[in-house]
Amino acid sequence: MNYLARALALAGLALAVYLFWSGDPAAVWALIAQAGFGIVLAALLHVFPMALNGRAWQVILPQGERLSLRVMLLAVWVRESVNGLLPVARVGGEIVSYRLLRIYGMRRFAAAAGLVVDMALSVLSQLMFALAGVAFWIAHGQSSAFAGQIGFGLVVMLVLATLFVIVQRADAFETITSVANRMASGRLEQAVGHSARIDRAVRTMYRRRNGIASCFLWQLAGWLAGAAEIAAALYFLGHPVSIADALAIEALIQAISSAAFAVPGALGVQEAGFLAIGAAFGIDAPTALALAAARRVRDVIVFFPGLLAWQFLERATPQPA
Repeated sequence: MNYLARALALAGLALAVYLFWSGDPAAVWALIAQAGFGIVLAALLHVFPMALNGRAWQVILPQGERLSLRVMLLAVWVRESVNGLLPVARVGGEIVSYRLLRIYGMRRFAAAAGLVVDMALSVLSQLMFALAGVAFWIAHGQSSAFAGQIGFGLVVMLVLATLFVIVQRADAFETITSVANRMASGRLEQAVGHSARIDRAVRTMYRRRNGIASCFLWQLAGWLAGAAEIAAALYFLGHPVSIADALAIEALIQAISSAAFAVPGALGVQEAGFLAIGAAFGIDAPTALALAAARRVRDVIVFFPGLLAWQFLERATPQPA
């Protein structure tokens, strides 16, 4: 798996370099230099979507288990940093964030249940946001064939995500560990008990319909807030767009990046996506590539420190039992 991730990363990097090299690198660099510190300001706006996602995660937890918004923001920051920069197929960040919640005192059953429910609702809200972007694309007379391909993939993912929610509510953890226990001749009996408690906690969370609805809406607000990064970056690059266009661009690039989850950092795929989407919205190639570079600046100044924060916390705090 590591070899595959490295191969995909190298292939993606080669594609990204090729796209920049063939897209007038002097013009791209001139736009970035012109934007200057504005690119950094646009990247820092990502704090707001992360805070909204932290609040979304917080509201689905039982009152007695809720940690502060500061801690939830920290967990989201580290989760996104790991998923965004490391070859972990967008699941390693969830494991790391679970450990952080445990370090800050949340019980394992609440932490595990809250994590899987938040993951499921996050996928559903992202897919709804992306589908809205595809609908906007078609409504403005763009390529229906391209939109249809993305839309079909999103609908398939939406069905799979819905099935994931249904499976979560059907004692999935206990069923899986029970099968593993039988295969291990009963040596995992304790794990079966732990899994049953996680399943009960998951079912309890799904029964709190107000909490589920609030989580979904906070997450959707987080995806919408991400459009501010696009709008700000394009403004500083000298190509301002409407809020509606920024929302559509963000929704579509999120859809493409999620589809490329196997490629670390969506290297190359994200850059190609910005070129294709930018062309449809009247953004020339150098500006689209400069916008893609601005998104990479966010990775450096927001996500890389997130990895450092994770390592510091792992070394500086006692490990959960």
